[in-house]
Amino acid sequence: MPTPMKPAAVLRAASLRVTRPRMAVLEAVWAHPHADAETLARAARAGLGKVSTQAVYDVLAALSSAGLIRRIEPAGSPARYEARTGDNHHHIVCRQCGEIADVDCAVGETPCLAAQDSHGFVIDEAEVTYWGTCPACSTAAGSIPSASTHHPL
Repeated sequence: MPTPMKPAAVLRAASLRVTRPRMAVLEAVWAHPHADAETLARAARAGLGKVSTQAVYDVLAALSSAGLIRRIEPAGSPARYEARTGDNHHHIVCRQCGEIADVDCAVGETPCLAAQDSHGFVIDEAEVTYWGTCPACSTAAGSIPSASTHHPL
């Protein structure tokens, strides 16, 4: 996700110490939305030359805690990271290749997002993951499966 600010300014604004690994990982998340830690580590290494995998995980944790990035965990997938924060958007995941795309929050009547029984919890957010087949995998399979072959949403 492009940003008009420089990584150092973003880190300072979040009261984080500016380090080369933090800047490199933040830039990697901006350049590779929904990437896993290994992909982000490779991207950061391309800019830095060398950074340990543990350092990348530590930076991802610090950036997540500061609210600069968001960690998402689709079922059956390693944690992914994105720079789109501050809104309640959702995701759609391809069952074939694991491609992830953002989906803006549902508007209008959304009965599945209103819990019938909160069990005493104060609910402040609902997280939705849509599952399907991306256009590339649908094309590779030869055709888009009919709606009757999938469970309804």
